[in-house]
Amino acid sequence: MKQMLAEIQNGTYAKAWIAENEAGRPNFSKLREADRNHPIEQVGVRLRALMPFLKPIASEDTVGAAR
Repeated sequence: MKQMLAEIQNGTYAKAWIAENEAGRPNFSKLREADRNHPIEQVGVRLRALMPFLKPIASEDTVGAAR
């Protein structure tokens, strides 16, 4: 945590994030896809589909995820 705080304070984090975005976010996209395909997320999609009292909000991340 101390290292993370230091990177935020000294600008290292911001520089890395800007470079990631300028490169098309390859690492961010890879991590996001891994999270989307994690078993707990797949179970969550199925469970939410069984809860009619929830009003699903369709987004590009959730469209087709229940299949």
